[in-house]
Amino acid sequence: MAQVLPLKASKKGSKKRRKMENKRRILLVDDDLNILEVLKMRLELKGYEVVTASDPEEALALFEEGDFDVVITDQRMDKMTGQELMLECQKIDPTTQVILFTAYGTIEQAVATVKAGAFSYVTKPVDHHDLALKIEKAIEKRDLLRQLANLRQMVVEKFLFEDMVGESPKMKAVFRQIMAVAPTESTVAIYGESGTGKELVAKAIHIHSQRAKGPFVAVNCAAIPETLLEDELFGHVKGAFTGAVASKVGLFVQANRGTLFLDEVGEMSPTMQAKLLRVVETGEVRPLGSDQVKKVDVRLIVATKRDLQKMVKEGLFREDLYYRIHVVPIYLPPLRERKEDIPLLMRHFFKKFSEKMGKKIETIQPEVVDLFVSYHWPGNVRELENLVEYLTALAPGQVITKAMLANTPLVQERPPVEFRPLREAKDQFVRRYLEDLFKLTRGNVSQAARLAGYYRADFYKLFQKYGLDPKKYRQRREPLDVGKDLRKS
Repeated sequence: MAQVLPLKASKKGSKKRRKMENKRRILLVDDDLNILEVLKMRLELKGYEVVTASDPEEALALFEEGDFDVVITDQRMDKMTGQELMLECQKIDPTTQVILFTAYGTIEQAVATVKAGAFSYVTKPVDHHDLALKIEKAIEKRDLLRQLANLRQMVVEKFLFEDMVGESPKMKAVFRQIMAVAPTESTVAIYGESGTGKELVAKAIHIHSQRAKGPFVAVNCAAIPETLLEDELFGHVKGAFTGAVASKVGLFVQANRGTLFLDEVGEMSPTMQAKLLRVVETGEVRPLGSDQVKKVDVRLIVATKRDLQKMVKEGLFREDLYYRIHVVPIYLPPLRERKEDIPLLMRHFFKKFSEKMGKKIETIQPEVVDLFVSYHWPGNVRELENLVEYLTALAPGQVITKAMLANTPLVQERPPVEFRPLREAKDQFVRRYLEDLFKLTRGNVSQAARLAGYYRADFYKLFQKYGLDPKKYRQRREPLDVGKDLRKS
């Protein structure tokens, strides 16, 4: 979506705007017009910019339009209480500070509203000195919250865990999920194509969990024959079968008090699925050839490139096991869906392999970057990493040129573009455009309509046609606060 840039303002207009921007903005809401008029005058004399509303729905519309430092609202109003208005405003901006007007008979309700998230309350008739102090403190609190949010955002803007690099919205969402689920004991199911970094996600979850000091054990279920997979997972005792000259500790026991990562769990046979289910349900493993069970304390993380839900419907995967492991799903986007991350990955891997090979790659021609970005990457990040290693090894000097891509898939003939009906393509474009608008404006309908060049009423009809709900985009997601051990240069 094209970036919307403001037109250059006149010098006179710029001075006026700077003067207004320096003022703190207050939204004043009360159905008593006399109170509005008096308070507006007093607050403006103290240097605030004050916007008034006598109706809570009107106030909410004004709040959507502008950036307010403090909302001061009466508790008792028609259509909406002060607390209800506060909650709606905080959905749009969680840093919003709200001060309530309340009568002596409703102080108990005002206190409850403060517990629900209001900054404070002021009784009527208003003590203007008390109100001024509380406004000042509310602004200080909002400033601190915004500074904290900005610091967290600076951290989340660039996230690096080994070779997991990303600034795209989809990868930031994955990083937030990692940090949210890591401290829990929930089983995680990671879905993604080959090469998207499923094991890196599993390691990140382990490192940020309460089990970080315990072992992280990984196994690729697709790489081990069924007859050997049971032995790998559960182990055996001496003499359990021909050739078992010594006992073997299985991976479940090795991962005790830590994390066991089962990659490609969708490739397990029905027999192994049943045995895995039993361990998940009981927390007990029985080594081959033994009549003794061992208790294990293991957090399970699984991964697959297959659609397990579809496999359940087709009878290829046990439904009971599916619901045991599909507790917290994390979906990793393929590289073709986060192309804005490709230049970051290129820089990261060229630096990595340059240091490893004792080379000094300093320049990558723009044509090379363009080809990397336009390629569809069926092997995802793993394929990109392998290609960067190849180019680094091949490079005779410090510059990566287009000529060096001659024997790579990036310059080979590409398959024809798959066309779809025009109406279907148009609908898909419009829906994505609207989603991007709501993300950009955090669900602000008026602002989104203005950017789209639509009247508000017409814009409502448009996004409702595509089943979109702007409220879903209003809740500000807490930025991910990653640890230093996840960021490596």
